[in-house]
Amino acid sequence: MPLDVELAEIRDFLAAHEPFSSLPADVLEALPARLSIVYRRRGDVVLAAGTTPAELLVVRSGAVELRDPDGELVERAGAGLCVGGSALARGTAQPVATRAIEDTLLLVCPAEAFHELRERSVEFAAFFEQRAGQLREAVARQRAHYMTDADRAVLQSRVGELVRRTPVGIGAEQPIVEAARLMSAERISSLLVTDGERLVGILTDRDLRTRVLAAGVDPASPVSTVMTPDPVTVGPDALAVEALLELVQRNIHHLPVVDRGRPLGMITATDLLRLQQASPVFLVGDIAKAPDVATVVELSARLPGVVAGLVRQGTSARDAGRVTTTVGDAIEQRLLTLAEAELGAPPVPYAWLTLGSRARFEQALGPDQDHALLLHDDYRPEAHAAYFADLAERVTSGLEAVGYPRCRGEKMATNPRWRQPLAAWRDDVTRWVRTPTPQAVLEASVFFDLRHLHGDPALTAELAAAQRTAAQSAPIFLAHLAAHAAAGHPPLGFFRELVVDRSGEHRDTLDLKRGGINLIVEIARLHGLAAGTLETSTLARLEDAVAAGGLSAALAADLRDAWEFLAHLRLRHQVERVRAGLSPDNRIAPARLSHFEKRHLKAAFGVIRTAQDAISHRYPVRGLM
Repeated sequence: MPLDVELAEIRDFLAAHEPFSSLPADVLEALPARLSIVYRRRGDVVLAAGTTPAELLVVRSGAVELRDPDGELVERAGAGLCVGGSALARGTAQPVATRAIEDTLLLVCPAEAFHELRERSVEFAAFFEQRAGQLREAVARQRAHYMTDADRAVLQSRVGELVRRTPVGIGAEQPIVEAARLMSAERISSLLVTDGERLVGILTDRDLRTRVLAAGVDPASPVSTVMTPDPVTVGPDALAVEALLELVQRNIHHLPVVDRGRPLGMITATDLLRLQQASPVFLVGDIAKAPDVATVVELSARLPGVVAGLVRQGTSARDAGRVTTTVGDAIEQRLLTLAEAELGAPPVPYAWLTLGSRARFEQALGPDQDHALLLHDDYRPEAHAAYFADLAERVTSGLEAVGYPRCRGEKMATNPRWRQPLAAWRDDVTRWVRTPTPQAVLEASVFFDLRHLHGDPALTAELAAAQRTAAQSAPIFLAHLAAHAAAGHPPLGFFRELVVDRSGEHRDTLDLKRGGINLIVEIARLHGLAAGTLETSTLARLEDAVAAGGLSAALAADLRDAWEFLAHLRLRHQVERVRAGLSPDNRIAPARLSHFEKRHLKAAFGVIRTAQDAISHRYPVRGLM
């Protein structure tokens, strides 16, 4: 029947729901008169799968559910849900069936009016585009929103634009003294070392001090004997932020710029510092030289400012996590070095393992500690236990002073259970995969995110290889891991509303880490272990799972975009809390988010549910947990 009453009420209803809230006021005012209302009883079909819609349906009251061709639930929602819009926009068949699960009233928008609205509003049109890529666009929009013009210039600067002069180089067989004269004449701190037109090395003023003067090397010797061979390089089209990450991760200050093997010049940390005041390059360098724990603690206070700069400049959550992790690595490594200096050389070789988000290069602000000690099998408790217990306590106490709280689950090297010889760790891995009790799955989930940080890398490599082989050859363990990954629930309610805590200190907030980011981490870990990947980062595991055929490219892309959106939202929230003088956490209040952010937050949680459903179909997860 024609809609001829309560037009103002319908207008206000539409204005409170996306995408109608994005329409110009005059367009929204005129819209209700073009709509009609239909009624569907509970159980009635609202829109059948395979039907090409001729109108947009908007739930006014009641509730509906959407199911795919296999009968699997896709979504349940109430007032405000748009039905058939994406198919109508594309002129294709509706892919899912929609049925009323309560007596339901629907507003009907004719196709002609719908397409006019799409032409009048970019936001309205974008709402009905395919989901693929929407979360990625949401992240880009969020990042761009917080950038100043100066920040945008930093983000968009290319390495080639930073090269200030033509390359200054010297042949590899030239004498060292000639290199020193050339550096002095050109007033530069480094030289490109070449063999013909090919870059073969780099020589810096530090090399001249430490490898020539301090070592008593004959200045007439060839440059090739003291240069750094095969240096890390960067291409001219790389973003400045990518070059910055190379410098941070490797704790170096010079980066040759090379195009198809031909050196174009050199950029330094100082060049990048001109673009960015709070440089993590110098923070990592300062931490590496800190004379004591107190200085490490003092320097680490600069990390929130570095992260704030990365967020402001629109750096991706993936790259921001890499920078934050690298600073965290520098802190932990320096604490280990200081502890060894006081305790003396270790009695047997060992490896200090970082676990959790740090192992995945995904550290945010305010994480707790997760680490372990891997000892050589020559370890004897009666002779060596005191040394390693003291080492673990010194490092853990130092990290606590820096601001990394102790793990409440005691998954730290201070716990004898997480400080063992290689043979004992291998036995644990075997027990976890052969008898995957809930506790074993929980411990394996932590320990299978493992990365070498300090000590003997051969020990870490041997243990990591044993883990990878054990996991791939134990389908029952993967099934239990799948059950664990599918058991967590994103904070999305029956009618697709965001679910928040209703009481207590976290009232009206939800946990982005527990209800979102960690679930994607668990999904990626499962697929990565099944694929036998060497990678530990979430996004790299997803990529390798696709390459191995264990995960569809489309779902992996959705998970990647969901992870990036959630991680970026968390970083931004943490920076805002630090600026307000509060400690960083993972809890956000949806009421403080824009309609745009809430819509994409729901979409990200929906992606997680889809991935969990896919796991449930692939692995026999029912009854395991």
